Amino acid sequence: MKGVGIVAPYWPDIKTGELVEFARLAEGLGYHSIWVPEMWGRDAFSLLGLLASNTKRINLGTGIIPVFSRTPSVIAQTIATLDEISEGRMMLGLGTSGPAVIENWHGLGFEKPLQRTREYVEIIKMILSGGRVDYDGEIFRLKGFRLQFKPLRPDIPILVAAIGPKNIRLTGEVADGWIPFLIPREGIREAGKELALGAESKGRADITIPICPYITTAVSKDGESAKAPVKEHIAYYAGGMGAFYYNTLVRYGFGEEAGAIKSAYENANKKEAVSAVSERMLDSLSVSGTPGHGRAIVEAYIKDGMDLPILLFPPKASRELVRESLESLAPPYA
Repeated sequence: MKGVGIVAPYWPDIKTGELVEFARLAEGLGYHSIWVPEMWGRDAFSLLGLLASNTKRINLGTGIIPVFSRTPSVIAQTIATLDEISEGRMMLGLGTSGPAVIENWHGLGFEKPLQRTREYVEIIKMILSGGRVDYDGEIFRLKGFRLQFKPLRPDIPILVAAIGPKNIRLTGEVADGWIPFLIPREGIREAGKELALGAESKGRADITIPICPYITTAVSKDGESAKAPVKEHIAYYAGGMGAFYYNTLVRYGFGEEAGAIKSAYENANKKEAVSAVSERMLDSLSVSGTPGHGRAIVEAYIKDGMDLPILLFPPKASRELVRESLESLAPPYA
């Protein structure tokens, strides 16, 4: 799992033909993979079926499916079906999301997120293996069934999005890859120590777990015009998406900026929140500025041992800016 990936744009008004065009362009430019997000808009699996049918080589992943939104069996059935359609190009990205989305959109209690993640990964792997599924967990109890068809691959990679120490350690215990987000580039290796501890605790010390960070991205010739949507995106997560991302930024040395962003959001002052995103934050948390500066940051991620940097274009970035960024940051890298 090496290269550079991208997250498919999730503009509210994007058309299916436009998404296919974007995917084919990314495939032609040599990107490793396209990751389709799922929040409270279009569902990821339907769009991945569309992309699987309209591309040939590029890998395809869910980025990220919340473990509260579907049963583990349904996710296993769906990813196995899509892997068949794509002829073995699928990857499954899972995450807990957060209380705001799970409680207020899905209408479920945000309960036992770590245990739920563990059981999802274990059950999905059991189903994909093709054997009888007998599972006695704390949350799920399954008995007597097996998948009705043989999966094309029994080892479809399962990656977990995690930012807290306990969740990162869990990722090391059970997953095939780690997706950090809003952890500064300089802090990913430190955070990754929990990944190694988790792997060692389950006898997986000899297994290399790919690190695949999501990185908010936009570059332009003048540099400055690309920074605005990046700053807005970082501010939204730091100030408007609950405590998880805020606490992560504080943990890794951005307490002053994160505090100012959070305070501005609490006072409904979005402009002030965006202005609190410092240049230091931009260089540590994003790929932004001019194309040359952006490529240097991606190269720094790779040199720091990141297996698959995944470029995430802010939803407020224009079509023109996303295309310029996609083309400017295309592989290969030194």
